[in-house]
Amino acid sequence: MIGQDPLDLDGQVAFVTGAGQGAGRAIALAFARHNAGGVAVNDFVAERAEAVAGEIRALGVPAVAAPADVGSHDSVKSAMSAAEQALGPITLLVNNAGNAGPSATMGLSPPFWETDPGDWDKYFRTNLHGVMICSHAALPGMVKQGRGRIVTIVSDAGRIGDARLAAYSAAKAGAAGFMRSIARETGRYGITCNAVSLSTLEPPLDEARMAEFLASDRTRGQLSRYVIRRFGKPDDVANMVLFLCSDAAAWITGQTYPVNGGYSFTQ
Repeated sequence: MIGQDPLDLDGQVAFVTGAGQGAGRAIALAFARHNAGGVAVNDFVAERAEAVAGEIRALGVPAVAAPADVGSHDSVKSAMSAAEQALGPITLLVNNAGNAGPSATMGLSPPFWETDPGDWDKYFRTNLHGVMICSHAALPGMVKQGRGRIVTIVSDAGRIGDARLAAYSAAKAGAAGFMRSIARETGRYGITCNAVSLSTLEPPLDEARMAEFLASDRTRGQLSRYVIRRFGKPDDVANMVLFLCSDAAAWITGQTYPVNGGYSFTQ
């Protein structure tokens, strides 16, 4: 049919982690604009989750806030159960929560041999264990429904390596490997599992601060490493995730797709 949306989500219900801001918010809104039947907006900060859920409801799509720490199995199970009671069975899961977890900020570490092993946990808890916990909670329902999509946001730090980000790189590489493993387990149930690998997204700054940021020598040096001379935007991420969750990608599973402006190429 001419004019039919190839990315139509056919009324499926989505659970998007870390969706209170940035790329997660863009993914949740993209789902709402392409016929999701409902969106559960997860974030560690309840107010952020509720604000984005309100934006989705304003588009005429059911949405609930699903605040939870993805590193806690009990918290995730409770949030998913509440979301399903409100919206229906979850068949779309996006593991977007990442960085250094809910209460820490990202930054370059010392050389790996100078790091404290206790500092590694914050990266693994959210970027690997959180992905496993959320997938573990969502998969039984997807198997029962005989359909599902899981997309996990990883990083080029995990795909090609990044100096002074060893623990973060390891966690993201582990998450991509986990996606490949469960893709092999779940394909027979109509479920696909893929990863999207990012490089740097532009920071959320106002117009004046953004202009100052882009004019700095450090930023220009960073941008010189990108074939497309800009940092990523949240919608760049959302567009790929939407594609992988749609029927247009029904025969794609176990893959990692770089969305990185040409920061690195695959073979």
